[in-house]
Amino acid sequence: MRTLIFAAALILTAGAATAEETAKAVFAGGCFWCVESDFDKVPGVLATVSGYTGGHADNPTYKQVVAGNTGHREAVQITYDPNVVSYERLLDVFWHSVDPTDASGQFCDRGFSYTTAVYIENKEERTLAEQSKAEAAQTLDQPIVTPIEQAGAFWPAEIYHQDYYRKNPRRYQFYRWSCGRDARIRDVWGERAFAGIEGHG
Repeated sequence: MRTLIFAAALILTAGAATAEETAKAVFAGGCFWCVESDFDKVPGVLATVSGYTGGHADNPTYKQVVAGNTGHREAVQITYDPNVVSYERLLDVFWHSVDPTDASGQFCDRGFSYTTAVYIENKEERTLAEQSKAEAAQTLDQPIVTPIEQAGAFWPAEIYHQDYYRKNPRRYQFYRWSCGRDARIRDVWGERAFAGIEGHG
């Protein structure tokens, strides 16, 4: 009995250690359905949540955000295992899954709420994000308009938005194709499009 109790304690301790070793990153890349779908295919990403951030309204709704009066963008909060995937790697995946030269939205979705952004938690993340942004600009040989902003409150989106690509695969695939997302990303990045996303590109 004592051995079983000790073994159980070890399992609980290991689980707690794993939870403590996770980290979070927040990116805005246009339609959060698509950003969520892309990052779920990155090894080391444990969970994704679609939501809203960057603005001034508490508990915003989708209708409020797309109306443009909240200051929020559609964004995705990513929980990841830094022992498997680094923050630098996530930044690289982000750049190669959006059009960072578009200041008015992403693909068919126009307006501020669909613009891109990187939300950082500390000075280290800001340094890494700025370096990554500079490298992306050098690769494309044109300005990157994506801002790097201090992270604030993140508000999860409505339940029907979460895992939309899994719950409504046909509608999601039609939307993504008709919006021209993948075609434009390949135009921008060429062979580097969707780098780091398994099964894509």
